[in-house]
Parts: sequence; structure tokens; C-alpha cells
Amino acid sequence: MHSSAVKTRFAPSPTGHIHLGNARTALFNLLLAGHHDGVFLLRFEDTDAERSREAFIHAIQVDLRWLELNWQEGEGEGGPHGPYRQSRRVKIYQKHYVRLEQVGLVYPCFCTPQELAVSRKALLNAGQPPRYSGKCARLSEDEQQKRLEQGIRPALRFRVPGGRSVEFDDLVRGLQCFKTDEIGDFIIRRADGTPAFFFTNAVDDALMTVTHVVRGEDHLTNTPRQLLLLDALDLPRPQYAHISMITGSDSSPLSKRHGSLSVASLREAGFLSGAIINFLARMGHYYGHDEYLDLQQLAEQFDSGRLSRAPAAYDDARLLYWQREAVNHADSAELWSWAGAGVHAIVPESEADTFIDAVRDNVQMPDDVLNWARIIYTDELELDRDELAIVQGADGDFFQDALEALVLHGTDFKALAGEVKRRSGTKGKALFQPLRVALTGQQHGPEMGRIVPLIGVERARRRFEKWVSTR
Repeated sequence: MHSSAVKTRFAPSPTGHIHLGNARTALFNLLLAGHHDGVFLLRFEDTDAERSREAFIHAIQVDLRWLELNWQEGEGEGGPHGPYRQSRRVKIYQKHYVRLEQVGLVYPCFCTPQELAVSRKALLNAGQPPRYSGKCARLSEDEQQKRLEQGIRPALRFRVPGGRSVEFDDLVRGLQCFKTDEIGDFIIRRADGTPAFFFTNAVDDALMTVTHVVRGEDHLTNTPRQLLLLDALDLPRPQYAHISMITGSDSSPLSKRHGSLSVASLREAGFLSGAIINFLARMGHYYGHDEYLDLQQLAEQFDSGRLSRAPAAYDDARLLYWQREAVNHADSAELWSWAGAGVHAIVPESEADTFIDAVRDNVQMPDDVLNWARIIYTDELELDRDELAIVQGADGDFFQDALEALVLHGTDFKALAGEVKRRSGTKGKALFQPLRVALTGQQHGPEMGRIVPLIGVERARRRFEKWVSTR
């Protein structure tokens, strides 16, 4: 296959926000297309009129753009195969229903949900797979007409051929084989006239020239039904890759009970998009290293042969690892923007780059940046008991020596510390810890040589004087 022929898609239902599982599906489709210099398409499967919301269509696009999962065709971008919302493709689906009717591969089904539930329960109790009995497939035209005249609105079922096997080579799971006798005739249009997922999803992939579909393993048993439909309509089959599910720490499928795991909630919590992308890229795909990569690099090294069958476990510690990596790799302007309005109100804009570069190794979230902004630029330092013990335990005239060193050397911390050492005779931990705690209120943090110039001579003087006057 020529590389430019690869086209993948992300086809969410706009019934909620994107969660990590959806985001990973979108990412893997984008990486597969990107690896082959192909096309990534966005389509909305919004046939559920009751639950689909315009607000979610907007929110999903915002989340994808923030993650830099940019699509080249589809909603908002246009292309030759639109519309890219299924609610606007009803006439297209109708044409294909008619094609199936003409070759006798569909029939109206008048069974009520209650009848189907009773039948399903009976089969399960008998230890059999819950497949449709085919009851309405045997109705004569007169019997069908009689039910229509009674005002019963039928669903439309696809007539699954008996005694056959449906085979396909899954890019993750290898050769798959399903017996049609175990599938049962399935609904492709509901009684209310709305098209069913099996039908629209398969037809749209074919009509939009999608060549590869990466999706969750929960769709694996949908695939033979969709291939039967595509073959019946003489439409091309895509290649499927059914990826493992993301699980929580308790090995159950990832869900809201494992925490706020929507992309929007992670963004609001302060995670950088690069952290989420690098985290998800390794959940079910093997890269062989933990080097931070941008999307282009992730795509270059992406290989569908490295997609895993084993469940991918969500791990908070791994997400935080990638957050630290993302902070380390972000430029100062990005981190300044990420730090937020609270930091912008405290730190002079003229010192923004210097401040960010000074604290970046010691921050993980915007709140950490805000904490260091307050430490450096405001007068109130709150010392905990351990820190208080350090400054109160400093030798004799230590802070008087520090004040005199400050006059001589200003904010050159190396020279200042050297002067205090010469005057007081202290060294090592006994020298550096009281200086750091008096100036920052913390035992650990950014390099003092980088933050003391930001603290400035006047603020440093006030902080030293506080401990001279209380001795």
C-alpha cells in the first residue's frame, strides 16, 4: 500500500467529554496516519438525538486541538466526503437501505423490546449465545402488511447468511474468525427510524475512504457484522486494530470512579498536553524507552505491530512522571502562560523568563509556580516547625554577618555565602541551610544563585533582619 493511501479516523459520539480512553483512541489513529504521512479524519456519530449535544461537539474539538490532535478532514475542516455529522447523512443511509432491500438482505422486525428481552434471557439460561431467533424473517408479506396496518413500526434487520465464517486479520490480535450461525440477524435501523451504529459506522468508514480503524477491543465482536454489511453493499473493508482497554488500579475498565479523567478536567488541573500525549502513547503501545517525544517523533516511531493485547493500566505516578518531563521540555513562554493569572499578578513581566527558568526544575503544577512566585516576590514567609528550628539554631551573629555580606555583595549568592562563611566560620549544611530558609522559608528549592537576584537586595535585607531582631 502506498503510504499516502492511509486514512484513519476518530468518530466520537457527542454525548459527553473526551476521557482518556477516547483520547488514546484518537491519538493512536493520528499516529498511525502520521507514520504513513496519511490523513486523520474527525467524524461525529450523533444519531442519538436525545443525548447528543452541540456543546459536546464543540468541547471535543477544543480538547483535540489542545492535545494538538489536529485532523486534516472532517468536522470544521471540510473535505470531499461530508457531511461529517451522521445526523446530516440520513439520505445517504436511506440509499444504502434501499440497496439491501432490493437484494433481499433485510426485513422488517416487529418484535417488541419486551419480547426480545424474554428471548435473550431464555437463551442465556440455556447456556446459548443471545442471538435473534429470526422470528420476523419468516413472516409473509401479508403478515408484514397486517402488522403495519396495526400501526406497529418495525425495525429493519440485516439477514445474516447461515453456515459461513467471517474472517479478518486484526492488526493487534491476528486472524479472527466468527461463525455467522452464532451472530444472528441484527438491527440496522431502529423502529423510530434512526440508523444503528453497526450500519452507519461501517458505511461511513467505507464512503469516507477510511483504510485503517484503531478502536477498543469492546468493538471486536461488532466487526464481523460490519464486514457482512460492507460485503453485501460491495463497499471496501478497512483494516481493523482492536486495542486493549485502559484499566484502573483495581484492573476493572477505567471509569469516572477512578477519578476525574476527562481531558478537560486534566487540563483544568494543570496537566500539560505533552504530558498526556506521552503518557497515553505508551499505554498499549511499546516504544522501548521513556524519552519525551513530540507528536511528530511519536508518529515516526509508531508501529501497529507494537500495539499490545494486554490491558493498559492507568497509573497516576506515570502521568506525573510525564508531567515533569513536559515541564522540562516546554519553552518559557508556554510555561508562563500555563502558570496562570495568579502568577502574572505577582511576577513582573520583565522578569517572566528569568523567573520561569529559575523555578522550572522545582514545579510540577501551576500551583507550584504560584507558591514560588509568592515566596520570591511577597514579604510573608510562613515557616514550619522544622524550618523555624534551622534559623533559630544558627550560630551567634550569623544573620548580622549575612546582612553585612549582603551590603558587600548584593544578590550574588555565591559571594554572599562565601562572605558569611569567612565571617562566621560556619560551612556546609550549617551555612547554606539557614541562608536558604531565611530567604525562602524552604529547606529545598531552586538554585539560590538564580532566585536571590529575583528576591532582590531590599527583600533579602528584611528577611535577614527578621532573624537578627528575634535572637
